Amino acid sequence: MLQRASALTAAAATPGWAQPGKAVAATRSIVVAQIVDFSPAQQDVSKDFLIGSRAAWQEINLRGGIGGKPVQHLALETDGTPASLGAALASVRDNPACVVLSGSAGDQIASQVAALSRQGNLNIAHVAPWLQNSNLEIDDKTFPIFAARQEQIAYALKTLSVMGLKDLGAVYGTAQDYSAYHGELERIASGMQLKLQSFQSTGDARALGQKLTSGTPAILIFVGGTPELAGFTQGLEKQARQRYIVALADVNLQSLLQMGAARHTPVIATQPVPLVNARMPIVRSYRETLGRLFDEPPTPLSLAGFIAARYTYEVLNDVVGPLTRQSALTAFQQRSSLDLGGFRISFNPQRRSNAYVTQSMMTLDGRLIG
Repeated sequence: MLQRASALTAAAATPGWAQPGKAVAATRSIVVAQIVDFSPAQQDVSKDFLIGSRAAWQEINLRGGIGGKPVQHLALETDGTPASLGAALASVRDNPACVVLSGSAGDQIASQVAALSRQGNLNIAHVAPWLQNSNLEIDDKTFPIFAARQEQIAYALKTLSVMGLKDLGAVYGTAQDYSAYHGELERIASGMQLKLQSFQSTGDARALGQKLTSGTPAILIFVGGTPELAGFTQGLEKQARQRYIVALADVNLQSLLQMGAARHTPVIATQPVPLVNARMPIVRSYRETLGRLFDEPPTPLSLAGFIAARYTYEVLNDVVGPLTRQSALTAFQQRSSLDLGGFRISFNPQRRSNAYVTQSMMTLDGRLIG
């Protein structure tokens, strides 16, 4: 089994990875693959993102698919390991009907696929990934449409600075989060003339929450995932001083609520999609489709998955002639601006889309408002 996993990983990293596109036109269905990371650290993000994508593709098929052909939405679940990702990519490589990778989630998997593409090891469009890492250089085969983590941090800090705040805390859920984002957060805060105190978890976020002193700022930016934030807020319950947490889009507020966390601490979360109660056409379509096809509440992450699928569909549906991997890639490489029911997608010189960011708040009584 280990030898086979190694072989699959090597296959995914082999130049000339994609199969010729000419075979796709003869198939009866079009395959759109989505790689999702269901490891413990990422599953709360990936689960909701996948639900939104599934809802969109089911609705697209009900309306006739792409060019009259049904779309097979191929969800490939991984466990976060290189071998698992290699196996998923090998299955895409060996499927000549697969024309695009859409909506990779969460951030670690999306970053790994983007890195493989940049190294020249993938020859397929990688569309609308949940790519929170803004430090990655984007190549001509990767098409991020959501604001990355740094844009979310800048938005959150700008909002807080308008309130007249000058002192903020930055809490990093893991050592990896600190290493990846500490420098960027310090730079953004300095540019806004904000004083930033940093707090790094060494593996026990609950203990870190318990160790805060009365001199710790009342407003804390949290950089990390839902499990780490849950532990941190549970640690804060022992603190007498009221604090407010500003989290980023990798935090799932619904999961946080179900875990019984943040019962005494208001949490504000940024999200690179519209509010789920917005009146935008794309959001109304999402809520109607989700309510009809799934017994799931609306969440920002499933809305992101829905938008990812809809963007993929809109570009593929405009391809003239046979739909192949190459023709799909060529269509996305035009990076044309698109108004997706009020969610506008337009790419900058760094090959990333516009930085659309909103915020929602989880109140002490468990309500989500935005």
